[in-house]
Amino acid sequence: MADSVLYEVNDGLATITINRPDAMNALDIATKVALRDTLERAGSDTSVRAVLLTATGRAFCVGQDLKEHIGLLAADRKSGSGATMSTVREHYNPIVRALATMPKPVVAGVNGVAAGAGLGFALAADYRVVADTATFTTAFAGVALTADSGVSWTLPRLVGPGRATDLLLFPRSFSAAEAAEWGVANKVVPAADLAAEAAAVARTLADGPTLAYAALKESLAHGSAHSLLETLAKEEELQARAGASEDHATAVEAFVAKRRPVYRGR
Repeated sequence: MADSVLYEVNDGLATITINRPDAMNALDIATKVALRDTLERAGSDTSVRAVLLTATGRAFCVGQDLKEHIGLLAADRKSGSGATMSTVREHYNPIVRALATMPKPVVAGVNGVAAGAGLGFALAADYRVVADTATFTTAFAGVALTADSGVSWTLPRLVGPGRATDLLLFPRSFSAAEAAEWGVANKVVPAADLAAEAAAVARTLADGPTLAYAALKESLAHGSAHSLLETLAKEEELQARAGASEDHATAVEAFVAKRRPVYRGR
């Protein structure tokens, strides 16, 4: 695994850290491959019950590494291949898909600027703990590109279609305070407390009813694109699955006994 992405699992909590602080965690090919593969590994590991995605240094992720990108574009012009933009299919889409669909909750610990694809990765997480000094930037049109990394799907659902259109047509940064007001940030904390607070949220989820969380993720994603009647049918299906889990039986027994449940994620 590349040093640009760190991976640690501790008692059911996987921490994935983007680690290119000198480049503000910009995404070169090696980092994109490592992040994609690490997220897919965490998603398929049944011992992992929650994921924390964060970064080192003063940025969360500023998106595409443009220093690498310019060289790749020059090579494309010589070859006429257009291969550079296949990164959306090969890297960005699988990363966002892994974040959004893995059957366990994902917390983004946003320690600094999240721009472009970095914004997309943060929005694809289930819960965002944000440093009060962090900013979010819709950078795409600023480099003559359209949105990728799921931003055209996630951003309007969080901030509304009108504001999303404004932010994408006129790229700018918005603050942690604005992110909280608009529903992008679930929790804003002092920058010095970000690591501990994000880890605490992720730990709470790792200790929770994993199968119920997976069903909630699936239900919310389904409901956003289906009718009420279709959503009721999906809820019925998912509730039957959750109701048959060991965690549900544990929770009911603990409630009756007036004690705290200890979940095992099954």
